[in-house]
Amino acid sequence: MLDIKVTRNKHPKAKPGKDEPLGFGTLFTDHMFVMDYDEGQGWHDARIVPYENLSLSPACSVLHYGLEVFEGLKAYKAVDGRVLLFRPDRNGKRMFDSCERLCMAPVPVEDFVQAVKALVEIDKDWIPTGEGCSLYIRPFVIAVDPYLGVGKSSHHQFIIILSPSGLYYPEGLKPVGIWIEDEYVRAVRGGIGAAKTGGNYAASILAQDLANKGGYSQVLWLDGVERKYVEEVGAMNIFFKIDGKVVTPMLQGSILPGITRATVIELCKDMGYEVEERKVSAQELADAHEAGKLEEIWGTGTAAIISAVGRLKWGDNVMIINNNEVGPLSQKLYDTITGIQTGKIEDKKGWTLEVC
Repeated sequence: MLDIKVTRNKHPKAKPGKDEPLGFGTLFTDHMFVMDYDEGQGWHDARIVPYENLSLSPACSVLHYGLEVFEGLKAYKAVDGRVLLFRPDRNGKRMFDSCERLCMAPVPVEDFVQAVKALVEIDKDWIPTGEGCSLYIRPFVIAVDPYLGVGKSSHHQFIIILSPSGLYYPEGLKPVGIWIEDEYVRAVRGGIGAAKTGGNYAASILAQDLANKGGYSQVLWLDGVERKYVEEVGAMNIFFKIDGKVVTPMLQGSILPGITRATVIELCKDMGYEVEERKVSAQELADAHEAGKLEEIWGTGTAAIISAVGRLKWGDNVMIINNNEVGPLSQKLYDTITGIQTGKIEDKKGWTLEVC
């Protein structure tokens, strides 16, 4: 168990008003968690300190070689006043795996969860209670070796910051448009696509910008080898309801193993749906749409939870999904997951963790 030293912020910031629009990831709480790693000493000096800028060497590895991993999860104010986390151990395990992939010292899962709980408890008054609002939690590990040179890092920092946030998409659950990107690729098998690291997101920015300029919210990536099979959306995993079955691309090293993805798969099976994790080609989607069998599409992720897709563009083919309306299964999944997260629905799975 970590021995966490706490230094309170003597100059707390004014918290946003109840009806004040929050946006996403633009406002930060009074405190942050920091812990250091040095090779030969391990992780040490766990502390909660006032939120402040970092002091880093201009030569540190994270700035030049992208040696960093991060996570995203949320804290919720339940209807009975409790503060709840949703499956934080899964985030801790994914960060552990991401660190190992980048040859960085992994944070033990139990330490990850303890640190998240401790910081959220201190800044629990920042948790917004508006519809669709939550306290977004951003843990990350950066390499801070103060020299130039590509290689394994020996010095790291594990940091957690908190951000009271509204809906990830301003339109809420209203269906978004996505386009299938057939020129640029995000990741390939054998690369770092399954790790939650900034390099994957940097690779997506150009195509994302082109999609936005074309009137679409997100990019749906194809595999990096055959440019044939869909993989994931820029900020989400992707699901399709085809002729009554729930289908999602299989994990094969180039797709992020989403916590919400795993949750949706389990819930769909509980609801009686047949769920297939397999390769899904863009042509299969076009054929299913033409045959009237592409019934729903939705994305899954911590930020948006469930994001219904109303338009899917592949080349010149623009497919309208479910009359550009939220599908019944998408809505049910959103209501179920958010209900469990906020205590409106009994958690029979043991997915929530009470902070206080």
